[in-house]
Amino acid sequence: MQDFFTSKTDIISHMPIIIIRDRKASKKELDKMSYELGDYIKVVVDVEKGILAGGGGMHYDEEQLLLEYGCEQKNLWGGGIDFTTSEIDYNSMINIRPHQDNPSRDILSKDLRKKFKKVVEDILLL
Repeated sequence: MQDFFTSKTDIISHMPIIIIRDRKASKKELDKMSYELGDYIKVVVDVEKGILAGGGGMHYDEEQLLLEYGCEQKNLWGGGIDFTTSEIDYNSMINIRPHQDNPSRDILSKDLRKKFKKVVEDILLL
């Protein structure tokens, strides 16, 4: 992965860095994922495979990467984590799925929330 700057004044890219993880993220990876939004990281989790994509400005971008990675849409859920409070949220436009009994931006199923939270904590909390 390239650094954002070749010198103090030359910007190569201002695109968010999305990182896909299936195990504990390093401090350096967390810093890269939080570049776009500061102390908050948007994430999309495959609740069956235990894979997380984080760091994008939009959940949709992370979702698309995980689909390319071979994940199934039905298992992908969006939310985020605020590192100032360690609070995990379950809110994303990609979660609106009436056909999966989830007509809300929030993940409504307690079972799905539990799986989502476990993956986020296992990968992102140091």
